[in-house]
Amino acid sequence: MCRSIKTLRPPVLPDEATEDDIHAAALQYVRKVSGFRAPAAHNREVFERAVEAVAAATAELLDGLEVRGRAARTAAE
Repeated sequence: MCRSIKTLRPPVLPDEATEDDIHAAALQYVRKVSGFRAPAAHNREVFERAVEAVAAATAELLDGLEVRGRAARTAAE
């Protein structure tokens, strides 16, 4: 897919992914899928909504993963 999207889960990423890490990965994904590095003005809103949706899905995924015996994070933590 897109080689510049890095793995965001431990142990590959030693610390938890930041919002910036997640947003950057989402942006790269949407750029790759859409074929646009930067959208034209008439596509900007849908492009940005897609980035936010992918970022939210990524955060949800990372929060729910259990990796090598590490329990999933919960919203209460």
